[in-house]
Amino acid sequence: MEKVQVIFGTGPVGQAVARALTGRGERVRMINRSGKRPAGLPESVEVLAGDLYQAGFTRQATRDAAVVYQCAQPEYTKWVTEFIPLQSAILEGAAAAGARLVIADNLYSYGPVDGPMREDLPAAATTRKGKVRAEAARQALAAHAAGRLPVAIGRASDFFGPAVLDSAAGNRMFLPAVQGKAAQGFGNLDALHTYTFIDDFGRGLATLGQREEAPGQAWHVLNAETVSTRRFIELIFAELGQPVRVSRMGKMMLMIGGLFIPAARESIEMLYQFEQPFVVDHSKFRRAFGGQPTPLREAIGQTVSWYKNSIS
Repeated sequence: MEKVQVIFGTGPVGQAVARALTGRGERVRMINRSGKRPAGLPESVEVLAGDLYQAGFTRQATRDAAVVYQCAQPEYTKWVTEFIPLQSAILEGAAAAGARLVIADNLYSYGPVDGPMREDLPAAATTRKGKVRAEAARQALAAHAAGRLPVAIGRASDFFGPAVLDSAAGNRMFLPAVQGKAAQGFGNLDALHTYTFIDDFGRGLATLGQREEAPGQAWHVLNAETVSTRRFIELIFAELGQPVRVSRMGKMMLMIGGLFIPAARESIEMLYQFEQPFVVDHSKFRRAFGGQPTPLREAIGQTVSWYKNSIS
């Protein structure tokens, strides 16, 4: 039977991985709860519905998988209770298939840092969600070390790009700018902050699924040059040919919003990432695999175009 690349999650990260895989001619299956096909997904991609928390289903869904990509996540307000059970079920399915598991991860597990983030930093998270991500990574790499299955972890910063809505650089930033309103930025707008283009994340995860030296460790995917959040927003308005309009969201605004919006309340503990320099070092990935990230202006241009089309 022909092997398939299985992607759990059909959100923007899963879609970016699918684009990377179909672009090189791979057979792809995507899994979500509803079976709904995301707009723009190639017809060649199979979409399967099921309960991602049930190992019986994940074993069935991955039965002929060569590589399994874990791009699914619970609602942001449910990470603490549901993230590890979700990943554990997906890991069970991948192990039963004898497949490699590639995990889409973020940078929460490092906690506050002093200097650029590298993969050899300790898991020193001080937040609830950061501790959960650190434990999920620890368990996955322990399964690799025990010989249950090969595991590679790809880490990205706050991402942006086509179909990215629920991100610090999503519909709080790009959507209002396209609508002629003020873009919203978190924390210290003048602190350096690495942002990851979604297709660079997708290509990076696809690389980890292919290369033999990838399993057994975490990797920071390629990112374009790091600029301040203020400069990032200026580039959005430059692409639009409009004067810059920006508003800042600090802790007080998030606390007020959190009274009514649970996701805003959950964001408060992560605000430290935007109050000091938050810079990603991807030199390990580049040395091992080569490649170039999408230039920042080009990535912002693609994102602006997507938002324009999505609200037209």
